[in-house]
Amino acid sequence: MNRDVELLNDMTVDELEALADSLLAPAAQLRLDDLLARKKQQQLSSVEDEELDRLLQQVDHLTALKTRARYTLHQKGVEAIRT
Repeated sequence: MNRDVELLNDMTVDELEALADSLLAPAAQLRLDDLLARKKQQQLSSVEDEELDRLLQQVDHLTALKTRARYTLHQKGVEAIRT
């Protein structure tokens, strides 16, 4: 049995492919884009800056999960579609 802690062994291939192809929710992506543009212009309040930090953490977590899903698919011999 493979004990690689990065593998998502409890997920089906369909679930792994869906996760590997997932994106940030459209509303969250729009908000992230807006906050990033406004941060460049130094127009964020401290509350908005905290919101931006939370959204960036969500993106980081999603990227890590997508990477683990692709890695698991690769270990199973399935190639994920790159988006």
